[in-house]
Amino acid sequence: MDIQDGMEVATFAGGCFWCTEAIFLELDGVKSVVSGYTGGARANPTYEQVSSGATGHAEATQITFDPTKVSFGELLEVFFATHDPTTLNRQGNDVGTQYRSEIFYHSDAQKKTAEDYIAQLTASKTFSDPIVTKVSPAAVFYAAEDYHQNYYNQNKGQSYCHYVITPKVDKVRTKFKDKLKKE
Repeated sequence: MDIQDGMEVATFAGGCFWCTEAIFLELDGVKSVVSGYTGGARANPTYEQVSSGATGHAEATQITFDPTKVSFGELLEVFFATHDPTTLNRQGNDVGTQYRSEIFYHSDAQKKTAEDYIAQLTASKTFSDPIVTKVSPAAVFYAAEDYHQNYYNQNKGQSYCHYVITPKVDKVRTKFKDKLKKE
């Protein structure tokens, strides 16, 4: 991935990548969001292979962002507000290690920010159950097949998008309206 000067990268796994991609595309300062696979052992995995749970990869999004407009900490805030970080290997009806909650850090600063934020959420008892989100070094990221990219915006009428993703996007638009891209 070719990162322009001043841009940073964040990689999050929080269940179905269609959901997380749609959410982060809403934020000002986010240049791009790529759906893909990371954290597993197989090179160049396919959606079918990852979906089987046998590759060890998580469905994830890789976010290129301008830290002068949106910080890594703000991305974490949105990440934790839009998925359940207390369920191990599950988000809603999506079950398996490929749907785990994990932050793949790209620097020591990202690692510290993520660990500190999780500690803050834990201390404030934001969630009634313990947070199971892992914090791991960034691994090779494989972009998912083209039909997965920008999936929500191209398939809003599909029932999964309507019932699962739209409420998450609406939540971001309400809770984080000061962080949204200007039309």
